[in-house]
Amino acid sequence: MPHSKQPSHFQSLMLLQWPLSYLAIFWILQPLFIYLLFTSLWPLPALYLAWLFLDWKTPERGGRRSAWVRNWCVWTHIRDYFPITILKTKDLSPEHNYLMGVHPHGLLTFGAFCNFCTEATGFSKTFPGITPHLATLSWFFKIPFVREYLMAKGVCSVSQPAIDYLLSHSTGNLVGIVVGGVGEALQSVPNTTTLILQKRKGFVRTALQHGAHLVPTFTFGETEVYDQVLFHKDSRMYKFQSCFRRIFGFYFCVFYGQSFCQGSTGLLPYARPIVTVVGEPLPLPQIENPSQEMVDKYHALYMDALHKLFDQHKTHYGCSETQKLFFL
Repeated sequence: MPHSKQPSHFQSLMLLQWPLSYLAIFWILQPLFIYLLFTSLWPLPALYLAWLFLDWKTPERGGRRSAWVRNWCVWTHIRDYFPITILKTKDLSPEHNYLMGVHPHGLLTFGAFCNFCTEATGFSKTFPGITPHLATLSWFFKIPFVREYLMAKGVCSVSQPAIDYLLSHSTGNLVGIVVGGVGEALQSVPNTTTLILQKRKGFVRTALQHGAHLVPTFTFGETEVYDQVLFHKDSRMYKFQSCFRRIFGFYFCVFYGQSFCQGSTGLLPYARPIVTVVGEPLPLPQIENPSQEMVDKYHALYMDALHKLFDQHKTHYGCSETQKLFFL
């Protein structure tokens, strides 16, 4: 196992604020919201529900990002914990829209979150004129307060209407899709580079329909920050994970990292470098109804570009010369 530095207690606490913020919304704000409905303060949640009804379609119409939220200082502490960086290989022109493949998923997608949902690594300065959006599960935007938090960071729904809107309204939009999805999370173990991509072609069809350029990215170190317990497909635990995914939309993964104390196990990720390499955009023609042959052609070109991107940078960011990138 590669060596990982021991972060300061302050950095560790800052990192924990990210998952804790979600827990606070679920377990504190949501029950409080329901409780207030049965008190003399019921007009407050009632007004929010009314506003929620009127605002329901906003996540599918570009969202509502906040430069203030994206520049919170907590994101810089998360960046410095690992650290997390972004590497540009080619400029992205604001005159086009882009559909970006985010690989690999990892367990908590630290690299994509920090690089595209915050300004901690200086995305706006690295890619001037480009507005990043990271797509996630649609049902998150049906949860009160969670939707506001996600939209403020520039996160959008992975639904087709949301992506179509961003790729058809103005230019300079960069929509990131974690192509491997939650299924790839189960492939997230150290020293592996396996992506679920061979049959994932919907993003290519969408890009063709809008004439959006495809941008391959690979985040080195994303799968190195946690160890995961893998279960055999015939085991009860694996069946539970599959059932959990059918209900909630993502897998219940059993993973561990380090704790506050050197050499002990905990839920903090290992402090290992994470580098997101943004590749050269692949221009696509705009075809309203692309044939399957056309989709297959550009999907193959995308996989080839991603493979070259990985091979070109792998030895610089922790992989050996013999490390291979596999597509499932």
